[in-house]
Amino acid sequence: MAILSSDHAFDDILYSKQDHVARITINRPKQLNAFTGDTLKELTLAIEDAGQDRAIGVVVLTGAGDRAFCAGGDVNWEKQGGLERQVLEPYSLHLSVSRCPKPVIARVNGYAIGGGNHLAYYCDFTIAAEHAVFGQNGPRVGSPASGPIVNYSARILGHKRARELWMLCRKYTAAQMMEWGLVNAVVAYAELDAEVDKWCREILALSPTCVQVLKGSFVADIEPLLGGGDAIRRHVLSPDFYQNEQQEGARAFLEKRAPDFWKFRI
Repeated sequence: MAILSSDHAFDDILYSKQDHVARITINRPKQLNAFTGDTLKELTLAIEDAGQDRAIGVVVLTGAGDRAFCAGGDVNWEKQGGLERQVLEPYSLHLSVSRCPKPVIARVNGYAIGGGNHLAYYCDFTIAAEHAVFGQNGPRVGSPASGPIVNYSARILGHKRARELWMLCRKYTAAQMMEWGLVNAVVAYAELDAEVDKWCREILALSPTCVQVLKGSFVADIEPLLGGGDAIRRHVLSPDFYQNEQQEGARAFLEKRAPDFWKFRI
């Protein structure tokens, strides 16, 4: 079995441990760190490994380069049917982030869109560069989300803001998201690493057992949501959705045009 602490153990991510901090980097900068099913599995393995390592006190999750934290699901992967297959699996990555006994910090270094946005707000803390952009994109590209990754945002933002975030697909600055409560700190990009390191040092100076109990207490509040997974999507979606409506969204995105969803309202 590959050694998980080695950067060479994975294809889509970099994973390293140093000074009691585990750093996980989505390493697909040409795709704005958009993920495929393989990326999600690698992220889950790394999060779970860090959570089980007694020497690790905090986990930092980020994306390679300075353009994107994560732009969500890779549209080419979704167009080829990856999203349809993913519906059949639980949200194991989000569960792993939530249930990881160590605090997880999202280091947002650019676009945090779609899956990248809700991955960032699922982390315990979100620290963003000033140029970061946040937002959901699912209804624009025919990429459905349901269950805890959606309704957890209402716990953070309240229902009005959460519904605006998800249903209108607007884009928001880091400063706006800090005002809304989705981000903990905003700094210049040149200061991002120093700010993240500062938060890591503060966490590492505290009782690890107390921090674990506190995180477990917060997670207990949303635990009833976490098992909901894909129940709504499985009930609503049919194979026809993936063959038609989802394909229209993906094609429109790749062709850089507005999607024509009107025909699916009949």
